[in-house]
Amino acid sequence: MRSLFWRIFASFWLAIALVAGLSMLLGRMLNQDAWLLSQHPGMGDLAETWSQRYETQGPQAAQRLLEQRKRMFRIDVQVLDDSGQALVKGTFSPRAAAFEARHRNEKRLPWRRLSVDYTSTHSGETYLFIYRIPLPEVAAWQRDSLLWPLSALGIAMLVLTLFSLWLTLSITRPLNRLRGAVHDLGQTTYQQNSLARLAKRRDELGVLAADFNRMGERVQGLISSQRQLLRDVSHELRSPLTRLRVALALTERADAVEREKYWPRLSQECDRLEALISEILALARLDAEPGAAQPINLGELLHKLQEDARLDAPQQSIKIQLESHLQLNGWADMLQRALENLLRNALRFNPAGEPIELTASKTAGLLRLSVRDHGPGVTPEQLARLGEPFYRAPGQTSSGHGLGLAIARRAAERHGGQLELRNHAQGGFVATLYLPLNQDNQTPAST
Repeated sequence: MRSLFWRIFASFWLAIALVAGLSMLLGRMLNQDAWLLSQHPGMGDLAETWSQRYETQGPQAAQRLLEQRKRMFRIDVQVLDDSGQALVKGTFSPRAAAFEARHRNEKRLPWRRLSVDYTSTHSGETYLFIYRIPLPEVAAWQRDSLLWPLSALGIAMLVLTLFSLWLTLSITRPLNRLRGAVHDLGQTTYQQNSLARLAKRRDELGVLAADFNRMGERVQGLISSQRQLLRDVSHELRSPLTRLRVALALTERADAVEREKYWPRLSQECDRLEALISEILALARLDAEPGAAQPINLGELLHKLQEDARLDAPQQSIKIQLESHLQLNGWADMLQRALENLLRNALRFNPAGEPIELTASKTAGLLRLSVRDHGPGVTPEQLARLGEPFYRAPGQTSSGHGLGLAIARRAAERHGGQLELRNHAQGGFVATLYLPLNQDNQTPAST
């Protein structure tokens, strides 16, 4: 991952290093004699040229070279040997020498005094060169010689500015996209592909965009499901309320004897309405925070479901197949409600004499809870819509509101799993919950 932290850290580190390096370079240029001695055109090669001419052509030729340099660059030069004696007359006047002798503080002199030792490559003799440059000449040369370093500084600042601009845009542009996505999410107009390009980045902003995409998808899904639920609830509540209104209107017009005939119908419609509201509330509670997960005793839960089913449908038999030592953390009430709905659907369609199979096993690291009946199954078109709130397959005569499978699906999702609905290859219908297991155990047991 190309970390944004390291990108910012390296950028600031390089910027500081660049500024520090240029500062040291300018400091050397302005304050050290070595820079002046090596770069000034009047002194850069004077020591070597003078020593060659002195050793090959004599003192007079060497003196003429010093006078020529003074005329060209206004530099006074003295050359001394190892004993401190002047080898040539030089260009420094006695009057100026007397003035310098009286003013030991170089800061008060009208010239800059520099000295350097040079050893001849031909004779091996060492010469001491003493240069005296008027301060106006030093200032003029420094102004001219600063063109290159100032140009380098300008180029460096331009590069640093462009780099800083790139770094700033690489941070602010993604943040602006995220801000726009947050605004769209607040207006419920968020598009899941709005941050697709940003999510491909391999840094912290890319990870944030990917997480935001998942959050936006989840929020949009919840909003859509809530809107659909409200539409379905309003539709489903309208029918029993209409029947209650009709029954009440008929009761008001009837006499005392006929009213007694309508009370059971009114009571039945109220019971249906109460059952519908209970199922709607059960579905809504699955979206609320259920608290901390707790260990679930699967054996106890399945046998309780078996006993309850025997009371509701004594003519039906339920066969439990349970692998031992399966450990699941979750919410027992939520899981029991889901399995009750699956089992209730199986009891509606399972023919008498055929057992309903309730199985708990481990497969691919998941807990598999399946309920199989031996009924007629469903058509592929109906299978695609099963699990939608308030959807009921055509042809059903039993009571119900189409929320059982929706509750089971939502319970599976709250446990981090899923609900699978399919027709069995040998006939019948199978509803299976796949839930994450806490421990790999797979010793079979059946009752």
